[in-house]
Parts: sequence; structure tokens; C-alpha cells
Amino acid sequence: MSLSLDLCWSNVEAISGRLGLDEVSGPDTQEYMVLTSPMSPDPVGSLRVFTKPDVCTLVYVGMTVAPIGLDSHMMFAFTPPTSPVPHYTVDSVQNAEDFAFHLDLIPRLDLGAHLAYMDHCFTPLTEAHDACLEIPGLTPARLAPRQWALMSEWMLANRADESAFRAIGDTVAAYRDHWFGLMEAGVPADVLDGVEDKTLIGRDEANREAIFNPDVDRVWANVARLLGDEKSEEMRSLLAGAGASAVPTSAVPA
Repeated sequence: MSLSLDLCWSNVEAISGRLGLDEVSGPDTQEYMVLTSPMSPDPVGSLRVFTKPDVCTLVYVGMTVAPIGLDSHMMFAFTPPTSPVPHYTVDSVQNAEDFAFHLDLIPRLDLGAHLAYMDHCFTPLTEAHDACLEIPGLTPARLAPRQWALMSEWMLANRADESAFRAIGDTVAAYRDHWFGLMEAGVPADVLDGVEDKTLIGRDEANREAIFNPDVDRVWANVARLLGDEKSEEMRSLLAGAGASAVPTSAVPA
């Protein structure tokens, strides 16, 4: 197992196992979606979905394209539309000899307007966040300001040499374990400022459409070149709506 696959897939296994998620099969294969490319005669990856109603929908996307030296893996664990618990995401990439990773809990409320929510869900991450940035061999990823604005202020997005990439496992585990605590204990009503379900649903829909907007994240242009426009849009739409209506209800666990 490659370093980039191990970092991401260990989270898929931990979350699906702890929360009791079932994998959703595709029409022709156990995997939800097989990814192909003109660059390779064989499949270059897969999109897999794990879910448990009213608990979590986890989407994993992995792509390995040897001719261009790409080994990319990402996962998003989406909480239900009316849940105030943040989504959890981690992705890891090896491109030739270079590594990169992204780690965050995606807020379900505007942190600037909900201090108690911020302090409950995000402030406990500060120690792990700051310690990670002290790891030798990390450099900031080049993201546009609006990409940062769509996530949380505790987001980590860095390039890394191999030594630094091997060292970030404790940070990833700290973020994941904090998220597990939120999932299992819930977010107390007194930190939500009376927020209604429709507010959570509306903000999440708008936030995810922005996060996965090709004009915001230019990675989708690369995905389209690699997989084709149709498959790229199918992936993007599923990520933008997973946990709501994007995963067909007719799909059955594998």
C-alpha cells in the first residue's frame, strides 16, 4: 500500500468500522463507480460509497495513474443534512516524489457568527493544528483565498517531503478522534443559538456547491482531462449532494 493510499484509506476503514457503515455497490460492480482514462488501458481508480442512514455517508475517490506519476486519494465523511456536526475530510497525494495533504472539519454554521459552536467543535483542534505546522518539511499549499474561506480556519493544506508526510499521521488521528467525539456525543443545543434545521440544510447545500465548484477548485479541470467531462461532473455532483439525494436509494449495500 502506498503512503498516500494508507493515509486516506486508514480513515475510511476507521470511520466505516466505528460507525457501522455499509458499502453501496454500483450497477455492474461491487464498487460504486470504476474510473477509466484514455491514459491507461486499465481502470485508474474507483469511487466508493459507504453509508448508514441518518448517521454518515462516506465518499472515497482514489486514482493512480502511473504514466503521469499520480497517486491521489481523498475521502469525505458527510453528516446528515440536519446535523450540526461538521463533515470530516482528508486527502493525500503523491505526485512523482512530492507529497501533499489536506485535512479539515467542514463547519455546518458560519463560525464568525457562532462563537459557542466554534469553541465546541473547532477550538479543541488548535493544539494538534499548531503542532502539525511545526513538522519540518511542510510548506503551505497554494490555495486561493476563497478556497480557504469555504472551509474552516483549522484546515491544514500542505505540501510535504516524505519524512513530513510520514509524520502527519498523529495529526490526522487527532482530528478524526475529535470528530468521532462530536459524532457520538452530538453538539449541545445551547451552542447552536437556536439554529433551525432549514438553516443547517440551506447552508450545507450552498457551501458544498461552492466547495466543489470547478471555478473555485481548479482540480476539477485536471479531473476532467483525466477522466472526461461526463465522469468528472458525475463525481462532482455526487460529492456536492452525498448524504442527501445524490446516492441513489435503489443502490444496495454490497
